[in-house]
Amino acid sequence: MAHPFLVKDIAFQAGLSTATVDRVLNGRPGVRRQTEMRVKAAIVELEKQVGADVVGRKLTIDIVMETPDRFSTAVRAAFEAEVATFLPTVFRCRFHFAEVMRAAELVQLLDRIRLRGTHGVVLKAPDVPDIVAAVARLDTANIPVVTLVTDLPNSARSAYAGADNRAAGETAAYLIGRLLGAAGGKALVTLSSGRFRGEEEREIGFRRVIRAHYPLIGIIEVSEGHGTDAATGTLVAKALADDPSINAVYSVGGGNRAVLAAFKAAGRPVSVFVAHDLDADNRALLAERRIDFVLHHDLRTDARAAFRAIMAHTIPVSRTAPVSFSAVEIVTPYNMPTSQ
Repeated sequence: MAHPFLVKDIAFQAGLSTATVDRVLNGRPGVRRQTEMRVKAAIVELEKQVGADVVGRKLTIDIVMETPDRFSTAVRAAFEAEVATFLPTVFRCRFHFAEVMRAAELVQLLDRIRLRGTHGVVLKAPDVPDIVAAVARLDTANIPVVTLVTDLPNSARSAYAGADNRAAGETAAYLIGRLLGAAGGKALVTLSSGRFRGEEEREIGFRRVIRAHYPLIGIIEVSEGHGTDAATGTLVAKALADDPSINAVYSVGGGNRAVLAAFKAAGRPVSVFVAHDLDADNRALLAERRIDFVLHHDLRTDARAAFRAIMAHTIPVSRTAPVSFSAVEIVTPYNMPTSQ
């Protein structure tokens, strides 16, 4: 595993001990495959950062997310692209992604990051007491936490970076309500998990506008598919079998290929399909006219807001703009941005 980096630098990037990294680099036995992959990923991250290592303050941050791979890939690209815009301050990002993670595993990871040391944590996690407590421990250790796309408003987090999720849900309701019109029907609302505050707020906003302005439209909710195709597809198939009047979709949590496949298997049309985020799947589905609208907010704007919040905490003299909601765009096949 050829590389030009010091073992201690690789260990810091990977969040491992120098002894463990040394075992991996020298091909010694007793190393798990997952550990080996973490060392390889750390080397790749360091290689990306070489060009940015100019004279300036270096801040290492940890980005922790429970989210489907398609979204974590988009987030990684956004953060890596924004790093170059903050020179001479250099942000070194350590990514910790998993599609599904138990709360206890997330807490263990956050505690490990706190004990190892970091300049800040960017966090997408469920709003549950154990995670709120872990955020409090980070705050006590003077480590700022910025929540990303889903908030922990009752925690000690320093800032939130993302869109106004309630307004996004209201926008989805407006689009579906206007297009279904007097014909009515039922909208299937798919959440990855009710544990995420951001998804809950989208669903609340959606229900409020539908009930207030479109009483002929009913709402059916499915949850806990975690945005993965297999689990989401199973939940949607059951909902379609149980209710023949479902004719619209508001996809809060993703898994949209599986949602469409379930409708096709049931021989059912989708009159209106509103989704979130311009990940690779949604770009393709939008271009193919298989979904109608994507509610998109720029992840690079979120990354920029997170960097600024962490800089404001660690470099008090730095001039940083206050964090505010990122704008929600209604994207159609005709106005898709060329990049994230």
